Amino acid sequence: MFDRAPIPEYVTGTADPSQVIGLTGLEQMQAILDGTLPAPSMARTMTQWITRIAEGEVEFRGEPSAGVLNPLGIVHGGWAMTLLDSALGCAVHTTLAKGEMFVSLDTDVKFIRAIRADTGQVRCIGRVQTRGRRIATAEGVVEDMNGKILATGTSSCFIQPMGG
Repeated sequence: MFDRAPIPEYVTGTADPSQVIGLTGLEQMQAILDGTLPAPSMARTMTQWITRIAEGEVEFRGEPSAGVLNPLGIVHGGWAMTLLDSALGCAVHTTLAKGEMFVSLDTDVKFIRAIRADTGQVRCIGRVQTRGRRIATAEGVVEDMNGKILATGTSSCFIQPMGG
């Protein structure tokens, strides 16, 4: 169970590579959380944001709305998958050394319970399972404010030098 977090005011955009090349992945994530670096524009579009970071772990919050419903009147699965993909990728991001970047190789999601526009705020915790020189894996869970699991996911990421 968790308490509702306020939706933060944040600047979105893309950081200039010169702003991030000298930072570790954890430092980059902290700068986004602090507002020193812009949050990705997707955060505002999807109403999803970072609330906590640590090396190998992040917590995101999301607030579904009527604007992301599928034809059946429930929150589109892509909304939950985006939340998981963001948390899983950012968990891996916190493990990056200066000058490293990653790309997702795959993401697998299991939808457990329907998310509705009136579900309220959800949280997603992503954790790194393994971190090698080139491949990292992460797992995550989306839950409602009562602790009910709504979706789970895993991801594999390819780590490489920035610009390479």
